[in-house]
Amino acid sequence: MPDSFAEKLLHWYDSHGRHDLPWHHNRDAYRVWVSEIMLQQTQVITVIPYFEAFMERFPDVHALAEAPVDDVLSHWSGLGYYARARNLQKAAQTVVRDFDGEFPQTREELESLTGIGRSTAAAILAQAFGIRAAILDGNVKRVLARYHAIPGWPGQTAVLNQLWQRAEEHTPEHRVRDYTQGIMDLGAIVCTRSRPACDSCPLQEGCKAYAQGETLLYPGSKPKKAKPEKTTWMVILEDREGRILLERRPPSGIWGGLWSLPELDPAYGVDELQEACEQSLGLDCAEPELISGFRHTFSHYHLHIQPARLSVTGGANTVADKDHLRWLHRHEALNLGLPAPIRSLLTEPEQAVLL
Repeated sequence: MPDSFAEKLLHWYDSHGRHDLPWHHNRDAYRVWVSEIMLQQTQVITVIPYFEAFMERFPDVHALAEAPVDDVLSHWSGLGYYARARNLQKAAQTVVRDFDGEFPQTREELESLTGIGRSTAAAILAQAFGIRAAILDGNVKRVLARYHAIPGWPGQTAVLNQLWQRAEEHTPEHRVRDYTQGIMDLGAIVCTRSRPACDSCPLQEGCKAYAQGETLLYPGSKPKKAKPEKTTWMVILEDREGRILLERRPPSGIWGGLWSLPELDPAYGVDELQEACEQSLGLDCAEPELISGFRHTFSHYHLHIQPARLSVTGGANTVADKDHLRWLHRHEALNLGLPAPIRSLLTEPEQAVLL
């Protein structure tokens, strides 16, 4: 029908959608997949330079599968949600091993790959292969929740099921590649979270939320819960050669697999840091210099980081044979996958204010 949801959206996309994003060029499954994973929880403008650098270093699924994990994490450093990068490489290795380096073309097989859910699988099918598949990322959820005035937080199963039903209903048989890009663009450009440009929306006439004058009520917000507060010492340990001691974090959990600064129990007082370094790392250190602390917020808690700089006077060789510890000069450390706040501490030490 010429006045259908999909037709109106496609007409708008032809004139106002985004047609020249980096992953639109040579739109194969690998490039679509990497862009979709990067775009989870991250805005397009932030993703573009990361995507371009990632493609230059890992131009195909084989390059990603065979790369050292530190190299992958280094190219992800600053994007956050680092499990995405680890899962990306695991999935690449599966594609190479089990699918001869070719991405499968069924939703079930795509969803069997680490880190790929229903919406991401659908985006790959639609964008790379032109196969009809309904997507439901954050932007699409917002468009559909408003258009159909679906109440409630999309994280609730009943609400999510309604949104999937509507997504399936509206996805057309033709031009599915343009449709999926178009509905994502509409949510990002017009049907925005706080200030939707309803007067510019091609779907305004049928939008129930607009008709009710309650656009901002949809979709419902996630129930708020106070985030817990945690504190830690992070020690910048520098040996006589000017090298910094880095510690690889466990593969799972916050900053999983990244290199970071060693942490010490916040119960230690500043006058106990030398003893703590000797007990936990076998290092003799000079008196610590405190650097102004700061707070870093994760998805589920706030972390108060108190950095301290200590010069190592003895015992540096005791950590040389431990795989999770490494002495590196600053320029070497910056080539590894580092959490953003750690990278800032190592790149801008002159800006740190000593207490």
